[in-house]
Parts: sequence; C-alpha cells; structure tokens
Amino acid sequence: MAIARLSMKVGKAGRACPHAAYIVREGQHARHLSRGEKLEACEAGNLPAWAEHDPLLFWQAADAYERSNGTTYREMEIALPRELDANQRVALVRAFVTQEIGSRHAYQWAIHTPVAIDGKEQPHVHLMFSERQADGIERDPEQYFRRYNARSPEKGGARKGYGPRAGQTLSRAERAADLKELRGRWQEMANSHLEQLGQSARIDMRSHAERGTGLEPEKKQLPSQWRGAGRENVIEFRQARAALVLAHEHMRQAVPDAKAEVISLEAERERRIRDREERSQAERLRIERMTSRELKAEIERLRPLSIKAAVDRHPDVMAARKIHASLSYQMRQAQEKMQRATLEIHAWRKAHPLRARTHDLGLIPSSYLIEREQAREEARLRAEDLKPGVDDARRRAEDIASDIGGRMEIEQKPVREQVAKLERIWQQKANQELEVLRQAKKLDWAISEFKSHAIGRALKVPSYSDTGKQWKALPENIRKKIEDFNRLPKEGQSAALTKMREDLRLYPDKVEKLAQELDLSKGRGRGMGRG
Repeated sequence: MAIARLSMKVGKAGRACPHAAYIVREGQHARHLSRGEKLEACEAGNLPAWAEHDPLLFWQAADAYERSNGTTYREMEIALPRELDANQRVALVRAFVTQEIGSRHAYQWAIHTPVAIDGKEQPHVHLMFSERQADGIERDPEQYFRRYNARSPEKGGARKGYGPRAGQTLSRAERAADLKELRGRWQEMANSHLEQLGQSARIDMRSHAERGTGLEPEKKQLPSQWRGAGRENVIEFRQARAALVLAHEHMRQAVPDAKAEVISLEAERERRIRDREERSQAERLRIERMTSRELKAEIERLRPLSIKAAVDRHPDVMAARKIHASLSYQMRQAQEKMQRATLEIHAWRKAHPLRARTHDLGLIPSSYLIEREQAREEARLRAEDLKPGVDDARRRAEDIASDIGGRMEIEQKPVREQVAKLERIWQQKANQELEVLRQAKKLDWAISEFKSHAIGRALKVPSYSDTGKQWKALPENIRKKIEDFNRLPKEGQSAALTKMREDLRLYPDKVEKLAQELDLSKGRGRGMGRG
C-alpha cells in the first residue's frame, strides 16, 4: 500500500516569501539539494501580471500588504506514490491542482524527493496557494491584498475565501470535516492514476480505527529523533508495526468467517448492555440520594482540567516547546554575538579613526577589525541557519498542541457533558433544599405566633380581651382554635402544637395562609415578610 498523507497548514504575514523560497530550494535552502535530495519539479499559476515572471514577488507582496494577523497562504503537503515515476507524479499533481485550485487562486508547488529510511525515494509535494480569489481584475500589489469591496470590486482587494464554504467562519468540527473530504478526493484521484498506469498499489486515507487494523497512529518524528540512536529506534518501531500488521493478517486467515464469530458473541453483548443499564440505574439512584453539598463535591471530583491546562502539561507538547525554546535560545545567542561584534567594531573605529581609514584603504589591515568582522559574519550566518529550524519547531509545537487539544476536547466531551448534567441536577437540588428550609422557617414562625396569641389570650392581655384590637383582628376560625387550645391541659397543648406542625408540614399553602392571618392580626398588613 502506498503512503497516504495530506496535511493542510496556514501561514501568517512574514512567512510566505521565506516558505516559498524553501519549497523551491532557493537561497540558503539550496543546501538541501547537496544532501541527496532532488527538486523534481516546480510550477506556479494564476499569478497577477506583476508577479508572473517571479512567483516570489507575489509572496513578498503578501507578506508586505496582507493584514498583520491575516493568512498569507495555505499549504497542502502531500505524500506522492513512489510507485509512479517523476513524469507520472508531475501529471498527478497537475491534475489535483486543476481540480482543487483551478483558476481560482494564485499557487506555486514543488515536488521534493529525499531519500527515505529504507533507501528508496520519498516523494512529496508542497502546494502553496493564496486564499485571495483571482477574478481577472488588474490590481497593483498593494491593492491586491486590501479589504474586498463588495459594491465596487475594482476599488478594493481580491476577495478572500477558499473551499466550498469560502468566507464562512467554521468550527473545529467543520474544518475537520472539510479536510476529511479533501483527503477523500486525493485518495480517489491518486488511486485512479495508479490504476490507469497498471500499478497495484493504492492509498487509503482512512484512519487505523476506520480500517480496523488495530494499530495506533504513528507519531510524526522530529528531525532530532532521526539522528544517532534515534534512527535505529524508529526503524525498530516500524519493523514491529509491520510484524503486528502481519499478525492481524494471520488472525484474519485463522478466523475467515468473522461474522459467524460475531453472532456467537451476541448474548455476551446483550449481557453487557444489561449490566451497563443496571449500573446506570444504580448511579441515578445514588445521585438522587445525595444532598446538594455532596453532589457539588462529586462534580468537582469529576470536573476535568481545562483544555489549555491539560495541553500545557502534556509531555509531547512540553517536549516540542522545549526544542523550540532551545533553538530560539541558540538563535538569540548568535544574534547577540553579532550585535556585540558590531558594537565593538563601531567603538574601535571611533577610538582609532586613522587606523580604521588605513584599514579601509587596504594599506594597513587591522587584525582586530578582521577578527571582529569574521566573528560578526559567522554569527550572522549561524542565526540565519537557525531561523528556519526555529520557525519549524514553533509550528511543530503549535501543531502538536492543536492536535492534542482537539483529541482532548473529544475525549473530555462525555465527561464535560456529565458534569453539565450533574450541575443542572445540583441546581435543582439546591433550590429544593432552599425551599424546604424556607418553609420550615415559616412553619416555625407560624407555630410560634399562634402560641404567642394563645398566651396573650390566656393572660388576659388588654389587646386580647373580647374587645381587644389584636383579638378582634384575628379571623373567627383562628380565635376558635386558640380558645380550644387554651382549654387543653398543659400536656395536651404540647401534643396539639406537635400535631399542628405535622399537619401543616404536608400543606405549604396552609402554612402561608396561617402566617398571613397571624401577621395581619398585629396590624402589620404586609404578609409574612419572614423566612
């Protein structure tokens, strides 16, 4: 099976021209060609007139005039079938570019063919393209990258947007779906070319899980992991994976009728479903028996770390960021060394103007200046050589963090949904417990007020005489209950209050009514006002 890989990347302002020079191996990047790698082919298309003779001018303009936080380019990096020869690979790439880019976007691509770990070719293509849409309107470099003017397109920049949902703000899931569809189109086209050319190899862009291989995805290896003993480790790992694939094939041969085996496991599956339902029911009962305080503690125990915090603590992210930090430190050291050398040269020239003049004229060369200039040049070259590695390491760290964050978001989704569900239950419990507490306080107050009125009547307090203001304010049914209550012996009164409490506890509306009647009897005229 041919290698199946297609990744999509984006570049910000300032990265487009350096990356375009990288893929066509110009300038300092030509050193890759001296290490056995081949630049198999490169092409560009749909460029505006002012950049047709030199694609790098287009990417320079994108870096200069695209907004600072905007995207200057997108890039597809695609593994090409080694089963095809160089001309066949070029034909495949051109067909895919025609299908996916057409005449809609300015683009540039290059096919690299380094030597793979098995000593054979490892062809792949870098396809860069601008999200700006080619609409046939002539614009100078600055106008081309301005904001699009919908009413008068000729007055604004080229419209920005790529793909079937161009210009829309997409969620992570929608971007993932678009990328999956793109990979499907690449699979279909690549396999069609392989079939037409009589090759038996095919690519399969599905994941190991979708294919049912039983294998875990292989992590992308950093260049540092290929050096020294790391190379042997990678080779050993891939050999082990190949053996595992072979073992799966033998298992399929040993169990040719997998469907029959599945049928024999149906009873076990049903048993597991019943067990799961029973556990779910037991969990619901456990949650129902909890108080709001206990449920809150359960929620905090289940609540996962935030995605950002979990990503920051992930070993792969920490390792990738450590590599980036190390390379950045080395580049800063080189830049600082270059700056020191420059300052030392200026200081020496200022202190020795005559000797500097004779040095510049070539009469009496200064060994000090020669040494400082050499040190500055070496530091400059060192910083320039490190910069691509720093950029790659930073992008690698960002990609790893993004991938791990996406996986964690998917992995944590069931837990977060469970936590959200429990929080809703907790809120309901808290409200119910608060209402129960409020009713209990109101009931205590009503019983206390009833008892207070009864005591006032029993002691013949003036306001509780037959013509007393507060006694007359009580409803007739309440006065009758008080009179009946006062006729009871002391033990009977205690039992009567207990029974009243038990009866009222079952009927909250009666408690509310009794409280209002007792409150109004004292001339308050504002209802309960308590609890």
